Formats: sequence, structure tokens, C-alpha cells
Amino acid sequence: MPEQLADTVDPANWTCPAPLRDQPVVVMGHGGGGALSAELMEHVFAPAYGNAILTALADSAVLELGGARLAFSTDSYVVRPLFFPGGSLGDLAVNGTVNDLAMSGARPAYLSAAFVLEEGVELTVVGRIARAMGAAAEAAGVTIATGDTKVVESGHGDGVYVTTAGVGLVPDGVDIRPQRARPGDAVIVSGPIGLHGVAIMSVREGLEFGVEVASDTAPLADLVVAMLTVTPDIHVLRDPTRGGLAASLNEIARASGTGVRLRERAIPVPDAVANACGFLGLDPLYVANEGRLVAFVPPSAAEEVLAAMRAHPQGGGATLIGECVAEHPGMVVVCTGLGGTRVVDLPLGEQLPRIC
Repeated sequence: MPEQLADTVDPANWTCPAPLRDQPVVVMGHGGGGALSAELMEHVFAPAYGNAILTALADSAVLELGGARLAFSTDSYVVRPLFFPGGSLGDLAVNGTVNDLAMSGARPAYLSAAFVLEEGVELTVVGRIARAMGAAAEAAGVTIATGDTKVVESGHGDGVYVTTAGVGLVPDGVDIRPQRARPGDAVIVSGPIGLHGVAIMSVREGLEFGVEVASDTAPLADLVVAMLTVTPDIHVLRDPTRGGLAASLNEIARASGTGVRLRERAIPVPDAVANACGFLGLDPLYVANEGRLVAFVPPSAAEEVLAAMRAHPQGGGATLIGECVAEHPGMVVVCTGLGGTRVVDLPLGEQLPRIC
């Protein structure tokens, strides 16, 4: 760079179309499940609450209470639109919390449900969401045991927001958490990825991809039971929601201090998802799912666990997509179909916000 130009260029004045990491205000990326979300947790919430249970950063907390091991989780649902192919806000509110509990190996039992309603929303809409929640709870084998309702002025909400919390029992001998990933573990995904994010996108943006893409939203607790029946020594489970498979695998790699190596051709991406992502310039690995899990399983049990998953309705498309490795700790890489390797980093935010 010429000396006279170097004297006039100040990098502090450069701008970037992506959200900057040093933000004085909340931006949409803070809710996307990526690097900005992690920074919000690390710099705001964790210091404020300061306890070892929270800093484990699992999908649900495992607690000792009265001689029992409980899994406890909470989540808020702000998806737009409220209804979409394959599901609704009501389905997500139940299935999302059920799945967070199941990712600790727990058998979900009870949920709470808190509604924030915007003044002016039609009661028929609220009724549809409530009925969808009831049906989803029955299908998942859980009881919505308590709740709350608040109403905000018109223009201060987006129709309906729902927050659910849940508890479940963790069986003896089960210890599932991201820190337990080990080199040699098989990395298995329970089915095709990206369906939920593309379903939301197609409705929200009025896009057509030749066929209707339906959300994969579903409860996964019974699938986890089938897996644990094969072996209680499953190391890690995650449901790759916000930030997609890429965010979940990066979180696991960083928590465990291991690396993850994927085989691109093994990752099950439906044609409709691949076409939509190609058209929009998105990577399917970063697209949200609501009825899939990723598992890190000891290699000695991998084939048997995979067979048990494929025998279950929610795991029929289960696929071995890679392995946990000692190389490149904290990093996820993909071996491409052309023989190269690319890094799959933690996303900054979310490619498509408000997907759950």
C-alpha cells in the first residue's frame, strides 16, 4: 500500500454488510444459534447467572433432585408464519422442548406453556395453535400441566409467542453431553436435513420449488429410547435446529476439544432442499431442522445403533456421515466429492431468522 494512502486509510471506519461482532445493541443474528448467540451467552447471561450447570451449554440441564436425575429445559417460539407446511407454532412449541429433553437421554414427562398474545389476534388462530399443541403433546406422551397467558397492546407483538418448559427423567447409567465426544466416535444423523428451514422460507417468501417442502417437526424421544436400548453409552445427542447441522457440530467439537470430519456425499440433503439452497445461495448444513438429531456413538456400537434408528419411524433415513477425530480440535471439516476439504465454521447468525 502506498505510504500516502496508508496514512489516510483507517480500518476502524470500514463497514461490512454482515452483522459486526462488537454490537452495542441486539441484532437478529443474536437469536440465530451461531457465533453471535454464543457471545451473548458468554458475555451477558453466563456472567450474570454464574453456575456450572448453565455453562455446560447442553440442550437441557441434568439436575439431581430428591434422589432422581431430572432433565429440565425451556424454549420460546416466535416463528413467522404461525402455520406452515407440515406444522405450526403449536407443534414446534411441544416438539422443540420434548426434543431438548430427549437430547439428554431423558424421557419427557411434563411441560408448561406460556402464551404472549397480541391484542387483535383472532381467537380462532389461538385455538388452532392450542389444539395443535394438545395433539403434539398426546403424540409425544407428555402432559401440559401448567401455563400462563399475557396480552400486549396491538403493534407490540407478532400475533402469538409461546414459551414452553419441560421436565423428564434421565435413566441410570446415561450420560449424554457434548463434552463426551471422543475420537473414533461415529457421527450419525437421523434423516434428511434442511426441510424445516426451506418449508418456512417457501411460505414466508412466496417461493415455489416444484414440489411442496414440509417441515420435519416431530418428537424424537421414542427414537432416543430405541437407541439407548442398544447401548446406554451414547456420548452426544443434539437436535440441529437454529444454525443447522453446522452449528450443532461446531458446538460439540468446541465443547469436547475434538475435531469432526464429514463426508459430503454421505450427508442426506433432499433434492428440493439442495435446489432451494442452490437457487438462494445457501448451504444446507446451516439450514434449520426440527425433527432430526445428530448422534456421536462409540464405533463398536455404531452399526447396531444405526440399524435401530432405521427401524424407527423417525429414523428411517438415518445415515453415518462422518467421525470424530483427534485432528483439528474444535473444528468441523467436510471431505468434498472432488477430493478436497473445506472448513465448516460456526455461523455468525442464522441464514433465515425466526424459524422456531
